[in-house]
Amino acid sequence: MEIFSEYQDQIFEAFWTTIQLAVLSAVGALVLGTVLAAMRLAPVPMLNWIGTTYVNVVRNTPLTLILLFCSFGLAQTLGITLVDSQSTTSIEDSNFRLAVLGLTVYTAAFVCETVRAGINTVPLGQAEAARSLGLTFGQNLRMVMLPQAFRAVIIPLGSVLIALTKNTTIASAIGVAEAALLMKEMIENTAALATIGAIFALGFIILTLPLGLLFGWLGKRLAVAK
Repeated sequence: MEIFSEYQDQIFEAFWTTIQLAVLSAVGALVLGTVLAAMRLAPVPMLNWIGTTYVNVVRNTPLTLILLFCSFGLAQTLGITLVDSQSTTSIEDSNFRLAVLGLTVYTAAFVCETVRAGINTVPLGQAEAARSLGLTFGQNLRMVMLPQAFRAVIIPLGSVLIALTKNTTIASAIGVAEAALLMKEMIENTAALATIGAIFALGFIILTLPLGLLFGWLGKRLAVAK
């Protein structure tokens, strides 16, 4: 308890940063992943190829490498920092936003495949009926396919977002002051490894367990009747 009291403010601040990373990256990944799923199902071969290539490349690239590319490739080499360079907190803000970008790009590939699997559960006759009514591919996707697809894959999407929450720990590789980075600093400054590990394990359980229960309930509540 002495360790928790000593680092209490830093622990809460670190987990707040973790929550911000997870929420912002989740929103970005859901949007980008849905767009990629639409591209993979589009009747335009070029869009289909781009979506497929993106998913295959990103899913087979380590997340650490993607984050390091965002930090060293975009920020240091190309000068793309996503912040005002005159700001007094430009380095911290840049690291955070680049981490959100990297997590979004990585997670979107998994969201894409999850959404695509949900679209494949929609009976083919519904898509054909929509086309016979004169709906375009975009209208068919927006009004017929996606609403049912999301309801069918709520639980798998929840698993992807829970994995995203745990993946935020890798953001410490580019200096984002989230939970994993603070844990590393605490381990370097104290010998109470078991206590420190228990504190952060409990913190991530508190973050992820309610998410699992929520998505499980939503999956049953909104399940598509067969």
